[in-house]
Amino acid sequence: MTSRARWTWLVLITAVLLAMAIGYGAWSFVQYQKRQSAPASVAVTAGIFDPSTPHVVFRNTASGAGYGHVASVPLNNPQGPRTVTGAVCDRIYSAGGTNACLRTNAGIVTTFEAAIYTADWQQEREWPLPGIPSRTRVSPDGTLVASTAFVTGHAYAPASFSTATVIAKTAGGDFGNLEDFTLIVDGKPFAPVDRNLWGVTFAPDDNTFYATAASGADTWLVRGDLDKRTLTSILETAECPSLSPDGTRIAYKKNAVPGPSPHWNIAILDLASNTETVLAETRSVDDQIEWLDNQTLLYGMPRDGTVGDNDIWSTGVTAESAPQLFLEHAWSPAVVR
Repeated sequence: MTSRARWTWLVLITAVLLAMAIGYGAWSFVQYQKRQSAPASVAVTAGIFDPSTPHVVFRNTASGAGYGHVASVPLNNPQGPRTVTGAVCDRIYSAGGTNACLRTNAGIVTTFEAAIYTADWQQEREWPLPGIPSRTRVSPDGTLVASTAFVTGHAYAPASFSTATVIAKTAGGDFGNLEDFTLIVDGKPFAPVDRNLWGVTFAPDDNTFYATAASGADTWLVRGDLDKRTLTSILETAECPSLSPDGTRIAYKKNAVPGPSPHWNIAILDLASNTETVLAETRSVDDQIEWLDNQTLLYGMPRDGTVGDNDIWSTGVTAESAPQLFLEHAWSPAVVR
């Protein structure tokens, strides 16, 4: 192929990719506008929910003017009217008076960013994300925020996902990409080229956290140490961990069908006994679990027959617990007490 032909192909490929990006941004914007202008499917009120009252914060996926906005309902009446804020987020988490928001800014050039809000949903600061929002968590005292984004263009993963996970300080600054931490697997340092980290959950000490580490087809639940900048494996085949309120157990998703089409079960690890319990939920749960309390889990599921709509389900922590619908037209729950 001549040099001129190569340049011609490069220009054509660039034009196609640019057209695809513009088309995706336009499509996303149109879909968002359609749902915003559709008749309201739930009762909503505009404003800020009283942060001193126990409540659940979530992304409202009901059609109507509040679609995509952060909303809240009281813990004692999750099916009641929801209070909708002005913040628009793809992923949300709240703890210690800090609200974390990952969002997509759809348009001709689609961008992604993370933002921190106060307890009354006043934005304090924002920063760009390198790709599509995936997971976020806040430390119990509200001083640390973790964000995970899907990133394209990594040379070591041309046909699969790659991630960037960063733990930032609410007051400013961060600890860098977790890929730069020392990974220890089975007691030995492990430095694969294709390492990925995602799905952080924080312990109360502002130093310890748990996350998922992956290389190739292998995944590990790892314990992180911010001071030492280390990630130590404690269990294989565990993703998107969530530490229980009492700090004794970790809930996570576990792939039961390795391969290109995974099926994720919900499992719980007792940290003291190292005993794993797989729950009865038969659907594939692609979410980071939230603890409603020490005996109940919450997680999001796509709503049957829809695109862009979800429901939040609950289940107990015993193997025989049956899932129950907790909150319709909702996604990304965070329990605030």
